[in-house]
Formats: sequence, C-alpha cells, structure tokens
Amino acid sequence: MQNIDSMQGQSTIARQRRQSSLSRVLKYVLVRGLTLLVTVTIGVYLAILIANGGGYVDEMRKGQIREQVSLQMAGDQEMQFLTLQERRELEADQVAVRIQQLGLDRPFAVRSFEYLWSGLTLNLGSADYLLSDSGSRQVRNILGERLGPTLLLMATGQLLLFFSSLALGLFLSRRYGSLLDKFIIGMAPTSSAPAWFYGMFLILIFAAVLGWLPFGGMVAAPPPQDTLARILSIAKHMILPVTALLISSIFSGAYSRRTFFLIYSSEDYVEMAKAKGLSDREIERRYVLRPTLPTIITSFMLTIISLWTGAIVFETVFNWPGIGRLTQQAINLFDTPVIVATTVIYAYLLALTIFLLDIIYSLVDPRVKIGGGGTRS
Repeated sequence: MQNIDSMQGQSTIARQRRQSSLSRVLKYVLVRGLTLLVTVTIGVYLAILIANGGGYVDEMRKGQIREQVSLQMAGDQEMQFLTLQERRELEADQVAVRIQQLGLDRPFAVRSFEYLWSGLTLNLGSADYLLSDSGSRQVRNILGERLGPTLLLMATGQLLLFFSSLALGLFLSRRYGSLLDKFIIGMAPTSSAPAWFYGMFLILIFAAVLGWLPFGGMVAAPPPQDTLARILSIAKHMILPVTALLISSIFSGAYSRRTFFLIYSSEDYVEMAKAKGLSDREIERRYVLRPTLPTIITSFMLTIISLWTGAIVFETVFNWPGIGRLTQQAINLFDTPVIVATTVIYAYLLALTIFLLDIIYSLVDPRVKIGGGGTRS
C-alpha cells in the first residue's frame, strides 16, 4: 500500500514539474516575443524618421507637386484666357487637392505612425519614384523582382564561404603549426577590407584588362534565349562577385574557427577521450564540434539573414540587380516606402533569427534552459 502511495506521489510530482516547465516555456515565448516586437517597432519607426528626414522628404514632395502643376498649367492653352490672379488661385487649388490626396496636408507626426502600422503589417504600398521591370510601382513587386538575384548571388557566395571556412578551420586545427596554418594566420588581417574592395581589383584585372570574364548585371545583353546558355551566362557573371566574397572573408573565417576548435581540443575531457582509445573523428564529432555548435549555428543563422538582405555597396559595385542595389537607389532618390520596406524585412528576419536561436541553443546544449532558469547543474 505504501508503495502504491509512493508511486502516485511521484507521478503527481512529475506531472506538476511538466506543467511548471510548460508554463515557464510559454511565459518565456510570450515575453520574448513581445520584447522582440517592441524592438522591431522602435527600429522601424526610427527608420521611418530617418528615411523621411523628419518630414523633410514630404516637403520635397510638396515642392515637386507645385512644380508639376505649374508646368502643366503653363502648357495648357486655356490658361491664357485667365487673369494672373485666377491662374494663381486655380494652381493653388490643384496643388491643395493633390497634397490632400497623398495625405501630405496632415502633420508628419500623425502620418509617421500610419507609416509605422503599414510597415509592421507588411502593407508596403507604392514606391514614390522606383518602378519594377514590369512597370509596377507596388513595393511588393519591386522587391519580389530583386529578391531572386540577391538570393542567387548571396546564397552561392555566403554558403560556400561558410562551409569552406568551417572545413578549412577544422583541417587547420589538426595541423597546428604547419606551413598552411601559418599562411592562413598571416593572411587573416586581409579580411579587414570589404568584399567590394577586392571586387574592384578583380573587375580591373579579369574584366577590363584581360577580358576573360563579364562584368555588370547578372546575364549577358541581350539575354540568351536558350535555357542552358542563359544559365551559363549567369554563372559567368557570378564568378567575380563570388570570388570577391571568398577572398574577403575566407582567411578570417578559417582562422576564427580553427581557434575555437583548438581551444576545445585542448580540454581535459578530450585528453581523457584519447586515453580511452577513441578515434580522432569520433573525438572531433563528440568533444570538439559539439561544444562549438552554438557558435557555428549563430554564424550560420546570421549568414541566412544576409542572403535575403544583400549588400548595398557590394551589389552596386558589381551592378547586380538585387535588394542591396535597390536600397542604394531608394536612398539616392529618397524613396521612403522602399527604404522602409527593406528595413522592415531585415528587422523581422533578425528578430525571428534571435528568437529561434534561443530555442535551438536549448536543443543543442543541454546546459541551456528555456525560460531564464539559468543552466542545469
């Protein structure tokens, strides 16, 4: 009888612990989600203020409206039959109507919160100046056309860079002090220069001087009609930017990962595993790679974000028709809807990545507890 009561008591305690754990996880998800939402909201609102120059861009738009109305009336033959005062009154009325249609007659402080709500709900609206290749002003269509080229280039370059630096770092950790190891260490400072810096030299050498590789855009002009020829043309246009990405970060990436692997490979538990007779591959998998997994995952997730957002200067240098170059064009033209749209997408991606990282850490590292409970003893 006492055993039955004891088993029931243990079952009750276990059930209470599960309920407490579930409650803690749900509370953490809610608090963390609200915190990230507030952070995204603040970031997007600041982007709106900066993109509008605190209302300066709206004043520019009002000036453009006045100029357009004035030019239209100057070319209208019927305006010649009106007096100067009548023309001025008619011009003022038309300007006021257009300003009201665009909502520019209201204070910027009020409209800024409307922009914020539209941005957070992904109601991207219409661009002020930019057009999609199909002639649409919808920001959704403009971004949609530029997203493919950015994903193609950045996925090829960044993922190749990530996995190659990871493999090279692991290879160097096995050959500490070798000639190749010293070479990588010596070349690591070269990664202080951005990819577009090396890109300009590659363009100068291989495109301008030698003429071996094409430069500008992502496909030859006019585009080949044959599918295979088009794929080969895109691949040739990708060689220079992908090479620039690799040169800019491969040495520092391999060096940093090699350092992490060396730190964990010198731990006491690794020496104990060697004494037990475990193979080098098994030791690397269980005792070297696993402790560095959170760092590797973080780097990989941040790499995923860069695939969607592109790089402004990098894509501009290579004249690549992606999100980064689109952002540069929007900044030059003060196209606020496009600037805000790219900022919102990046903010959501970053917040989602941070949220997922917290959960993934608890899965790959048993010491991490979801819900702020510290680490398990």
